[in-house]
Amino acid sequence: MRASLISPLNGGGRAEGVVERVSRAILLGLVVDGEQLPTEVEFAGQLGVSPMTLREALAILRQQGLVETRRGRNGGTFVRRPVNPPRGPLEDRLRSTTASKLRDLADEQFAVSGASAFLAAQRASAASVRKLLHLVEPLAAAEEYGDRIRADSRFHIEVAMASQSERLTRLEVNLQAELTSLLWLPLEPRAVLEEAVADHHAIATAIAEEDGERARALSERHVQRNLRRLIELHLMVAER
Repeated sequence: MRASLISPLNGGGRAEGVVERVSRAILLGLVVDGEQLPTEVEFAGQLGVSPMTLREALAILRQQGLVETRRGRNGGTFVRRPVNPPRGPLEDRLRSTTASKLRDLADEQFAVSGASAFLAAQRASAASVRKLLHLVEPLAAAEEYGDRIRADSRFHIEVAMASQSERLTRLEVNLQAELTSLLWLPLEPRAVLEEAVADHHAIATAIAEEDGERARALSERHVQRNLRRLIELHLMVAER
């Protein structure tokens, strides 16, 4: 995945907004451990902020241990991704997100993921189809919840990328950042993981077979299942 998938901030952005965007991108695996970020000028332009705002954000990210800056000819700013994100902030976000808000986000994902799968079945290249089928396996093998977040998100973002729609891809990235980091917060029973893997395999197969209507229906069903789990998790953490 590429740092260019990190969406720009709207309305002039603050350092806190940059920190949120970049930290979520690291959590989702949009930028991988050890990857060098673009130069400050290039990255600031990509995010729609001033270089000074970006430098302030990078200082915060360094304090959080998510990036490191190296000096010298081969220097730059590099990603340092933890195996698992801190649980506390994720639990706080899940607790403060109402069931109504979760449903609203899922409604948007229902539309975006369904349209992405439908279009991917029509437009995906042979290479994209092979990649989608390959990306089913990392979720099946993931043991840590951080690995599950990254594997799950990467599959859905790749579906959106296979649709060849830049707008749908950016929307999917934002939705994955909002929802998937919460979805795997507890280490779910193996049966839940196997169901998600089966869903991914079915979606990828429908896209490979160029069956857009089936790909859309399977994606929409997957979103609805995830919403039920998220609401259950929200109620569970709210009671603590």
